[in-house]
Amino acid sequence: MTHNNSSNRPSPDKELVHIAEYVTDYQVTSDLAYETARYCLMDALGCAMLALNFPECTKLLGPIVDGTIVPNGSRVPGTGYILDPVTAAFNLGSMIRWLDYNDTWLAAEWGHPSDNLGAILSVADYLNRNEKPLQMKDVLTASIKAHEIQGILALENSFNRLGLDHVVLVKVASTAVVTHMLGGDKEKIINALSNAWIDGQSLRTYRHAPNTGSRKSWAAGDAAARAVWLSLMTMKGEMGYPSSLTAPKWGFYDVLFKGQPFKFQRPYESYVMENVLFKISFPAEFHAQTAAECAMTLHPQVKDRIEDIERAVITTHESAIRIIDKTGALHNPADRDHCIQYMTAVPLIFGRLTADDYEDNVASDPRIDSLRAKMQVVENKKYSADYLDPEKRSIANAVQIFFKDGTSTENIVVEYPVGHRRRRQEGIPLLVEKFKSNLATSFPEERVAAILRLFSDPERLDAMPVHEFIYLFVPEKTA
Repeated sequence: MTHNNSSNRPSPDKELVHIAEYVTDYQVTSDLAYETARYCLMDALGCAMLALNFPECTKLLGPIVDGTIVPNGSRVPGTGYILDPVTAAFNLGSMIRWLDYNDTWLAAEWGHPSDNLGAILSVADYLNRNEKPLQMKDVLTASIKAHEIQGILALENSFNRLGLDHVVLVKVASTAVVTHMLGGDKEKIINALSNAWIDGQSLRTYRHAPNTGSRKSWAAGDAAARAVWLSLMTMKGEMGYPSSLTAPKWGFYDVLFKGQPFKFQRPYESYVMENVLFKISFPAEFHAQTAAECAMTLHPQVKDRIEDIERAVITTHESAIRIIDKTGALHNPADRDHCIQYMTAVPLIFGRLTADDYEDNVASDPRIDSLRAKMQVVENKKYSADYLDPEKRSIANAVQIFFKDGTSTENIVVEYPVGHRRRRQEGIPLLVEKFKSNLATSFPEERVAAILRLFSDPERLDAMPVHEFIYLFVPEKTA
């Protein structure tokens, strides 16, 4: 019995065809896209190295069965693990996303496009160790295209409003570029993509009270691993399902998207990478980045008057209210880093917001919950409109403190976070400094300096074989 496509099967859905054509045919020519892709790679790996300092992350890493050794497998940066590329993608993808500190894309849907690097780097390293030479320029190209697929699908299509998690777009984007990296042609990419859509998708249950939990930190790793698995299956000859999106009653649109087809604002090019947002100042859900910045500005004025505060008003945009406006008890770090009140209270009180500030020892300070209880979160319609405006894509917040004696602070407004394209000149030196400090949590000074020298030499980085690049991130005792 064969499982080949029969002649009476429908033509592939155009949405699948367009992605496959983009991945195989589009030539990236944008210098800005490649420059930004290098910073995304740098930042994602820095976030991954920092995550290795958190036991809740490291306990999930390694092979599925302890002691498994994979000859010529994928190395997991920052660890001694050499794994099959599926498991390696889960490891690295989870590390990159663990602290909610890597890049971000905000639109009708949001997400973190460098999550795709968990799949891309793991497969590239595996291929390099198995006689398919790839250079880091190939990784950057795949990253640009994965960013684009995830981001363009997100512009006009809200999965979160239907309760579906945005990691579906990581799985779809990674499946497309990884299948191509493995040697797949357009037909193979379409087959693999069809299986990615047919999967059914993760619910957002683990991102919202009362169920907020650590799965949100490994969900992208899960999506990256699934993408690699589907790609490998496809390359073995597994069939696809051409109308996986549009099939009446049984397709993705009818089952999970209320019968509505995807909407598209623009063609696939390199727009997303060029406009991606970096989390530079704070490891915090992006809708709150500017609120935390406002709070940092106000800290000197309020740090000695916390008990005198009558109320604090956070003026924000609709998406922030929908996703991170939380009152009541917060049960764990995953709950706290998705609460705009918490992410504003901590910098108001302490003048900082770090990954450690979501842990129980800081969260137990009674001043935080006391201040949260005095906060009002209100929408500014203009902020909501500017958030969706393709010419602006602002992420505006304002914070004002009112004291019991009738006085108040200025209403501090920040429209664009330091990681926004409009603040690139200000942000890039800070991004490099963030990378340096993150690396220093895992590597000695000489190794950090060598990695920084590489990233400061784009031509050398682009030409470096992938396995040599990954080897720079292998701890000395396991090298």
